[in-house]
Amino acid sequence: MHNNNHDTQDTGPGVPERSATCSQGRPGVLEESTPELAQSALILEGGGLRGVYTTGVLRLFMDRGLWLPNVLGVSMGACNAANYLSRQVERNQIVNVRFVRDARYLSYARWLRGGDLFGMDFIFKDIPDQLVPFDYETFLANPHRFWTVTTDCHTGRALYHEKSDWDRTETMTLLRASCSLPLLASPVPWVDEQGGERLLLDGGIADPIPLDFSLGMGFARNVLVLTQPRGYRKEPTRGRWAVRLRHRDLVGLHRALDERHVKYNALMDRIDDLEAQGRIFVIRPQDRLRAGRE
Repeated sequence: MHNNNHDTQDTGPGVPERSATCSQGRPGVLEESTPELAQSALILEGGGLRGVYTTGVLRLFMDRGLWLPNVLGVSMGACNAANYLSRQVERNQIVNVRFVRDARYLSYARWLRGGDLFGMDFIFKDIPDQLVPFDYETFLANPHRFWTVTTDCHTGRALYHEKSDWDRTETMTLLRASCSLPLLASPVPWVDEQGGERLLLDGGIADPIPLDFSLGMGFARNVLVLTQPRGYRKEPTRGRWAVRLRHRDLVGLHRALDERHVKYNALMDRIDDLEAQGRIFVIRPQDRLRAGRE
């Protein structure tokens, strides 16, 4: 099964002052019927093992019954979002903590031999299907909307995949693609709804925090969970020469990596401004996290 996807686009609308509406008499529990909530979105940044921070935030949300109806996740943020939508409170922590020292999960020896640093088949097949089962039924039946972001390696542009017509295979294919970093993992083949063959990599390359997409969808009240502290800005991506050497024909990917830090830093400037104006709500760590991927 295939999903609808949209290329990135610039959007101009702002967002109102509050990010969510809570019901009276039930602090922290979001009313699913309010018009304000229908316009609310939860946006989850990636960041590899820094995603454990997001795991903690979502655990608090779930414990307090905070279920936002529109969720956008990038890279590790997409995996966190999937468990939020499947209502599996403990699963994020179990997967990320239990297996992080397992060579099937992460192996420099495998990577040096030309394989993936992360065992992507193990992470997106063995773990969800056998070791720590993912609740596909609850996830796919959940009426709340969810998009994950990937990068099209040929165009260098972001694709936004909505779960409305996913099945089990499509779910793990797109989560895997959104988490696949250049050089550390192989591009993930995917066939779009028109039958076109694409190669996908980590969505954080083209759109690390899909705020513009959310605004373009009409979600005026945005809650962002970031994995870097205030003031963090990216340096130019390391290893771009190696990506060019390994993937000579993926010119869109080359361009996206060249522009990545510029776009990210401009986006963070804008997020800081919107937060200062009270137009978005941002949750982020106070200091740099030791865990990470870069």
